[in-house]
Amino acid sequence: MKHNKNSAILIITFLVLIAGAMLIHAIPSGPQISIFSNETKSVQAARVINTSGGSITTIRLNATTQNTRWKAYVGNVTGTLTLDDANDNTIFNWQLTSIVGEVYATRSSGLINWSGINCSNSSNILYEETNLSQFNKDDNISKTFSSQTHQGFYAGTRQILQNTCYSVHTYVNSTAQSTRFEEVVLYDSPQLGNGNIVYATPLEQDYYGFNNQTFDFQMIVPENGAPGFSGATAYYFYAELT
Repeated sequence: MKHNKNSAILIITFLVLIAGAMLIHAIPSGPQISIFSNETKSVQAARVINTSGGSITTIRLNATTQNTRWKAYVGNVTGTLTLDDANDNTIFNWQLTSIVGEVYATRSSGLINWSGINCSNSSNILYEETNLSQFNKDDNISKTFSSQTHQGFYAGTRQILQNTCYSVHTYVNSTAQSTRFEEVVLYDSPQLGNGNIVYATPLEQDYYGFNNQTFDFQMIVPENGAPGFSGATAYYFYAELT
């Protein structure tokens, strides 16, 4: 009887360890980040018009201005699947040769309620626009994420169904497209108070991106659009590999 009791305790302990490992790795985690470059478009020089005195010249000006109410993050992902305990002791891990999963970005520095995350609705987005002074109707979050065209995926243990979230596709080779580098707006429903907007993009595998270089992900996130704001809004990143 004692032997059977000890065996039962060992089996239960083993199952608890496995369940704990599954729970830990069932949600996105914060990755190590290496920044390789940070650049922006230079200001264009003035264009000259020289007409004779006494003349009336009708012109049309077509200007392109760098949008400081948005910023972008692009890059590649490497990773490992691991079997760890609560103290990060590893019993085994697997190096990934094919990257599958998602990258997430949020303004929230606190814990995300991954068990309650789902598509963001228009009210959630309006609240975020207000917080970031995104009042320009031509390029606010609602206007930018205006379609609902994306693949289905899991955010942690939550299933995000196909074509249910507000979405956008960033460009490939400086050209609009609708098949790669999609991004959706999620929202974690809180137990108390307001929740958090979370931007999510499924990973590609070394696909040609906006500048015809290969990336695993591209994403755009809004910046504070208040007049005279010259600071920078921090975003917190998570990665989920499956």
